[in-house]
Amino acid sequence: MSEKKIKFSIKRQENKESQSYWEEFEVPYRENMNVISALMEIQRNPVNIKGERTTPVTWDMNCLEEVCGACSMVINGGARQSCTALVDQLDQPIKLEPMSTFPVVKDLQVDRSFMFDSLKRVKAWVPIDGTYDLGPGPRMPEKKRQTAYELSKCMTCGVCLEVCPNVNDSSQFMGAAPISQVRLFNLHPTGSMNKNERLDALMGVGGVAECGMAQNCVKACPKGIPLTTSIAAMQRETNFHMFKSFFGSDHEVE
Repeated sequence: MSEKKIKFSIKRQENKESQSYWEEFEVPYRENMNVISALMEIQRNPVNIKGERTTPVTWDMNCLEEVCGACSMVINGGARQSCTALVDQLDQPIKLEPMSTFPVVKDLQVDRSFMFDSLKRVKAWVPIDGTYDLGPGPRMPEKKRQTAYELSKCMTCGVCLEVCPNVNDSSQFMGAAPISQVRLFNLHPTGSMNKNERLDALMGVGGVAECGMAQNCVKACPKGIPLTTSIAAMQRETNFHMFKSFFGSDHEVE
């Protein structure tokens, strides 16, 4: 009996200036094999389906446990993590493409700087201001802690930006992930000190007002983060912040 093979059709590109092309490969089947395992086989022996030796396929990966978000790509037309994509659950030939929202570096590897720059813009971190020397900080209410935990699962994989129709070459919309991170860090007792700065950033060009609420992001998120809930919450918060700013500072200090 001939050895079972898995067929792959991979969209390749030498660099961001070069033209893309498709190349087909076959790899020996193994039980519980995922897409990353198959790419490793191709990397070890880069010979295409025609028997021609070619260059190894390039892609990003790190944890292999759907935690780091690095191995995002488009698999059979859907953006997802390749480490959790089992070949037994995929139709063949398995089509692998780089995410189209981000510039291609090489083959399946993309440059996600746009997303990380957006996180910098909204100050998606808790600043260290010296309060760490003052002992334990204020406790978060349990309901707020549970909400923050769900939001903290974001691994900046970029899938929510890939499936969003408002993230494109004609728009500067930052996408769901940075908006949800604003909600996360504004919930934090120390992070909330910079709440207004983050809201100001969300009110700028490419901010939360440019979301069309297609809801593709929440359906595609591999971590099940309530992204549309976060977007709605930040739309409400930015509107309230705008009115407070317009009518002056005669309001209770939070």
